[in-house]
Amino acid sequence: AMMDESKLTSFQRRHLMDCVKRGDTLPLQCSPTSSKDPQPAEPAFSPPKPWLPGRLPAKPHLRPAEVCRAGDAYTRERFKPQARRDLEREKQRLQNILATGKDVVEHKAKRTLAETEEEEAPEVDRFEELVNEVQERKEFLAEMEALGQGKRYRGIVLTEISQKLREMEIIDKKRSKEMREITTKDLPIGNKSDSRD
Repeated sequence: AMMDESKLTSFQRRHLMDCVKRGDTLPLQCSPTSSKDPQPAEPAFSPPKPWLPGRLPAKPHLRPAEVCRAGDAYTRERFKPQARRDLEREKQRLQNILATGKDVVEHKAKRTLAETEEEEAPEVDRFEELVNEVQERKEFLAEMEALGQGKRYRGIVLTEISQKLREMEIIDKKRSKEMREITTKDLPIGNKSDSRD
């Protein structure tokens, strides 16, 4: 009835009936007088057409299982184990425990770490620290003036420098006093003739 209403030619009707008998999708365009063989249908695994609301596809486009398996969807990422601790150290530790019954390596390692930390940290001279800090502040102020920000930082930096210099003066006075005390203790005061010999 639909074919009669759409006023199709006999060739077009025959072509549509052949498609229905084969189970293929109906062609979107059919030439009225063409006697060419129909074009082969699209393969089943072609990329899906965009879905329009209100229209369902004539035939579902499912990919065959072989095509799915051929892709990378079913391949798993290989597990690559990595050592998270020092295995040689663990072996040595186990050997010591089995041989002596004590965990000797760990105690030595802890002791040597504590000793090396004490040796590595030499006593820092506060006067030298202050000299370095004053030098750093002078360099900072020079950099800021080169960038055009000297006005902003000059007051702050000069105040800090003067505080450091004051602290250096206090340390210097204390050291010179200690040096005077040491020199007066060691030198004999009474005999000038002993000092010439």
